[in-house]
Amino acid sequence: MSSSKYRKLSHVVYKCDYHIVWTPKYRYRVLFGEVKNLVETDLRMLCEWKGVDIIEMNVQIDHVHLLCSIPPKLSVSDLLGILKGKLAIKLFKSYPNLKQKPYWGNHFWSRGYFVTTVGVDEEIIKRYVKHQENEDKKEESQTRNFDLFSPPSET
Repeated sequence: MSSSKYRKLSHVVYKCDYHIVWTPKYRYRVLFGEVKNLVETDLRMLCEWKGVDIIEMNVQIDHVHLLCSIPPKLSVSDLLGILKGKLAIKLFKSYPNLKQKPYWGNHFWSRGYFVTTVGVDEEIIKRYVKHQENEDKKEESQTRNFDLFSPPSET
């Protein structure tokens, strides 16, 4: 979580920052409460294990934003394979009800993901990731969504 522009390994100095977004299968709205907490906690642990520096992270109800610095020895696709794979296994073990009908074949996450490199517009992306939840809540309050997997209403 350092703010230094460049990072170092034994034989390389690098700045490989990425904005990555991925979703649960069918974009189901299940990333809230204990599930959200598990995803946040385990993302931090897995990224630390792989030497990935999390700059910003925001787990939304139906997608995950990760702004991170990935060492050049690790590809983005390898990292996402590890993160999505390990998280799915842990989620299914911790919450067996997630294994039911919508997740045929024990796949929690959708197959793809979005990734972009972060350059001169890093501050804009940081603010976007950090404040995305507020924007989503504003948008949701303007439209009614009777989704089966919506979190309980706050009263």
